[in-house]
Amino acid sequence: MASVVASGEGAAPVRVDSWIWSVRLTKTRSAAGTACRAGHVRVNGERAKPAQTVRPGDEVRVRLDGRERIVVVSRLISKRVGAPVAAECYVDNTPPEPPREHVAVVAVRDRGTGRPTKRDRRELERLQGAQRDR
Repeated sequence: MASVVASGEGAAPVRVDSWIWSVRLTKTRSAAGTACRAGHVRVNGERAKPAQTVRPGDEVRVRLDGRERIVVVSRLISKRVGAPVAAECYVDNTPPEPPREHVAVVAVRDRGTGRPTKRDRRELERLQGAQRDR
């Protein structure tokens, strides 16, 4: 049985969509192919088609769920493997996520209390105005 993990110069080329799926950057192979076709995957700064091959040392940028992952290929794999093995196949250069801002308190009214009064509306506008100024 052939080894799933390949590395070195004599290794068979691996498609970028297959590699992204194999190292668990996407949940499914079809999602990886869709991301490539939509232009959300870049290899060495160039838009990648799903069949484009990757080599060790290539920089792969994948934009998913509003966040960009930046990884450098260190080993080629063609089949999906466990998470610990997959993590060894790339170097993650993704910048850390910015800290989430404090969640604003949303004004909650009891159900069935009717429309807000003019006083209630003014208090809400004052609170929302203070939050927008931050």
